Amino acid sequence: MNLAPRHTLLLNVVRTHGPQTIEALAERFGVTLQTVRRDVQRLAEAGLLSRFHGGVRLPGSTTENIAYRQRQAMESDAKARIARAIAQRVPHGCSLILNIGTTIEAVAHELMHHRGLRVITNNLHVAALMSSNPDCEVIVAGGLVRGADQGIVGEATVDFMRQFKVDIGLIGISAIEADGTLRDFDYREVKVARTIIEQSREVWLAADRSKFNRPAMVELARLNEVDVVFTDETPPPPFDTLLAQGDVECVVA
Repeated sequence: MNLAPRHTLLLNVVRTHGPQTIEALAERFGVTLQTVRRDVQRLAEAGLLSRFHGGVRLPGSTTENIAYRQRQAMESDAKARIARAIAQRVPHGCSLILNIGTTIEAVAHELMHHRGLRVITNNLHVAALMSSNPDCEVIVAGGLVRGADQGIVGEATVDFMRQFKVDIGLIGISAIEADGTLRDFDYREVKVARTIIEQSREVWLAADRSKFNRPAMVELARLNEVDVVFTDETPPPPFDTLLAQGDVECVVA
């Protein structure tokens, strides 16, 4: 889903200020109640908001992510912009770990013409894409394959990742909470991502605007453990302050 400007503003209001009534949103944006209801319905169908009687809030589940195919379609333009910005920063002839996520898969598309890359991944979609680049060596982690998204997780994956020390570890994330905690839904995936952070000389985080102020169950890391955040919109407060305090570079694509 590619959001219209008003949809993005509406979503940001709920993320920043919490649950909102339909009447308050209509007054804020100077539109009719019917218009707000249509906007809210579209955002709810995309899994970005949850409706309650007379109002709307962020989705309440901290235990289950949005389905893979739905995530592929959401914010596709934003993910493409983020992917291009990341690819422009990746030097030829470097080593990378690419983990699980639809934004990371978009990055793999943009790296198809890079030369001399050595890519380690626990994402079978990324492995399939990158292996068609004759100037790229792809190393695939062992472990349990999740049927839902072709991600590889588990203790065997963690042990595999510990063999390497790479130039860049590129991770996706499901949620960044207002205290600077990076979170995800699958503890097995989190353990792998945590290992990627430990085994990378630089840690790059790809996170579109929908990830800020979103809840998830499992803590992965803190924002100040990341070197660069790539996103598609200037992060709202308090994330701008947290990035500055942590000396984290923020690239807005």
